[in-house]
Amino acid sequence: MAAANAKKIEEAQEHIKNAEKCLKTTLLKWKADYDIAADAYNKAAACYKSTKSYQECKDCLLKAADCYKKNNSLFSAARCYDQAGLVCKELGQLEEIATFAERACIMYQQHGSPDAGALCLDRAAKMIETQFPERAVDLYKRGVDVVMIEDRPRQASEFCAKFSRLLVRLKMYDEAADAIRREISLNQQSENIPAIGRLVVALVLVQLAREDYVAAEKAFKEWGNNCEVEEIVAMETLLRGYDEEDAEVARKALHSPFIRHMDVEYAKLARDLKLPQGIVAPSKPQVRENAAPSYKSVADAAQQDDDDGESQQGGLC
Repeated sequence: MAAANAKKIEEAQEHIKNAEKCLKTTLLKWKADYDIAADAYNKAAACYKSTKSYQECKDCLLKAADCYKKNNSLFSAARCYDQAGLVCKELGQLEEIATFAERACIMYQQHGSPDAGALCLDRAAKMIETQFPERAVDLYKRGVDVVMIEDRPRQASEFCAKFSRLLVRLKMYDEAADAIRREISLNQQSENIPAIGRLVVALVLVQLAREDYVAAEKAFKEWGNNCEVEEIVAMETLLRGYDEEDAEVARKALHSPFIRHMDVEYAKLARDLKLPQGIVAPSKPQVRENAAPSYKSVADAAQQDDDDGESQQGGLC
């Protein structure tokens, strides 16, 4: 195994030498052979990857991408950036994944392959959303913009759904509400009515998490006609509970099977939602019959005896 790896590394170094040779100019060679150099760097990257020399692989991919750009081979450059992002995952350099995905997307778009760019963004966002959810949100938003250039609202709504859930996880409820409204709009364009009904429930939950009952009720009135019967019953019960400040009614609605089986982030949101608190009358102290008299200190008892004596003397006078 070690011998095979050494052979591959030696092969990679040979490819790098060939690439560097192609990039040199002389008196008789005025222009660098960027295309040949890029291919050589690509081959070197493949050799390094097979030996798990990921840092060297990444360096070669970036050099190949640069050569492809200079040769105006945009699709090939985009693929190199895309692969560099995957190598960064192996290196644990997750923050760089988003950067390379964005570069690759630009190249794919310039080449006229927006689908490849959107796929690249989606893949990168999935890789980093656990450790860097806010950065993943940016990638998903960019994905919406890319596919909407091609007028694909259904695909855009899928991107929108992903970053909506991330915003809920981050407890960025204002942004989440805006994202869900945008998702509803995209589903209206694609006439995906069942999805709209589920999103109305999600929006109501987010508005209640914002402690804005009026906005929650407004959302249900505006789009509630897209909901299924089960969704309507759950939302009417939930809103009635908050309107009447009846925690038990609200709790019953939040524990309905429909809400508990929503997407994980929304189910967690419903579970942790602050219940309404009605006006509670202060409890009166309980008085026990035949209870022992209150404790009095010796000083208080002596003072009371003196007062009683003075009052008796005054009466005799």
